[in-house]
Amino acid sequence: MKIPRIVLAGATSGVGKTSITSAIIHGLKEKGYSVQPFKVGPDFIDPSYLSSVSGNIARNLDVWMMGKNRVLKNFVQNSNQDISVIEGVMGYYDGFSGRSSFASTYDVANITKSSVILVLDASKAARSIAATALGFKNFEKNSRICGIILNKIGSKKHETLCRDALKKVGLPILGVIPRNNDLSLESRHLGLIPVREKQSLDRKIKSVAKSLSSFIDIEKITKLAKSVPNLPQVPDAKDRKIQTRIAVALDESFNFYYQDNLDLLRRLGAEIVFFSPVSDKKIPSCDGIYIGGGFPEVKASLLQRNDTMKKLVKKYAEDGLPIYAECGGLMYLTKSISYKSGKFKMVGLFDAVTVMEKKLKLNYTSAKIRARSPFSLQSKTIKGHEFHYSELDLLSKDSKFAYDMSIGIGIKDKKDGLTEYNTLASYMHVHFDGSPIAANFVKSCISYSRK
Repeated sequence: MKIPRIVLAGATSGVGKTSITSAIIHGLKEKGYSVQPFKVGPDFIDPSYLSSVSGNIARNLDVWMMGKNRVLKNFVQNSNQDISVIEGVMGYYDGFSGRSSFASTYDVANITKSSVILVLDASKAARSIAATALGFKNFEKNSRICGIILNKIGSKKHETLCRDALKKVGLPILGVIPRNNDLSLESRHLGLIPVREKQSLDRKIKSVAKSLSSFIDIEKITKLAKSVPNLPQVPDAKDRKIQTRIAVALDESFNFYYQDNLDLLRRLGAEIVFFSPVSDKKIPSCDGIYIGGGFPEVKASLLQRNDTMKKLVKKYAEDGLPIYAECGGLMYLTKSISYKSGKFKMVGLFDAVTVMEKKLKLNYTSAKIRARSPFSLQSKTIKGHEFHYSELDLLSKDSKFAYDMSIGIGIKDKKDGLTEYNTLASYMHVHFDGSPIAANFVKSCISYSRK
């Protein structure tokens, strides 16, 4: 199956991958191509920028959570536009651990047999930039690196020095982007700010993409994207008949969802409807609720003000409605969130309070599911990831957990997944493709609908 594709990799984090990937997407669209974006790794924020510029929902490719076969299957099934563009994560060879390239951008480039463009921050180097490029090119026998984009060039002289040095590396320079602080994107403690949170960010990323694209050779990148081997064909997934309805919290507070998770719920027979815990006064008629991650602390005053919604969520939980929540959703279900100088009341389903800390918890995770967990989850190992600055202060010694962590921190003492009634809420984010959660959650919602 012929799928034109390209990977944008960075020598390190912070070299401008998202801005440059967005610029390439904009440039391709200007040439008349439709673009399907992908993001390597466990990321909810960067994909929102790629979706905004491309007009198509970005998909994640994570080898740790999905496995190599599912990564390839997901990529092939969703590469239904003219060109697929994959933004990498961290440094090109950085993956699950420092001992191998497993789950790195390089790993995904090999799985998808893609051409790779290496983005280099040249702001603090000149001739030495060639040594960096040569090292990345030769670090693995087949690095797949086919070209370079230089970012943050300070002057014409700086550009000339870099170009001269890079001649001996033997890789074409596909873009030279000048240093310009006006073209940087706003960030927060977990990286960039989600596009959904501020409408101005949607305009900003599109403006940045348009400006940067003029410094990139889109024609050469298009040729590289098309000069790739065929991939095996994958059969299309079939949807089951709709048997239940799941309400998904989606607004400026809760927007960390893998599109694949929502799609899988639909394929398993669930109709998806959306609601806003910030602004809505009722929840759509449903048999289950899914509250994803996000930044509830930022909009905590608005969440606190919506007493009607908080009471509804708690009542549904107490009635046994299946509820699945992750990270920000978990925080919302506690008694309160302390953020900056304020303390804001939340749903109060769990006897715990949320406190924002200065230390980031960022890990891939692996956990064994305990017996008799909500949704009749069976004892097996699931994989995911966690990234948060908050911690939970458990006010009761009788807190019940669904997960025992072998990798990751969890809520407390290597345990995660608070449970109450038919609710499961964890710090761990899970990609449903490869875990039992989606199927069991849908089955639980169907059972509830028949009561």
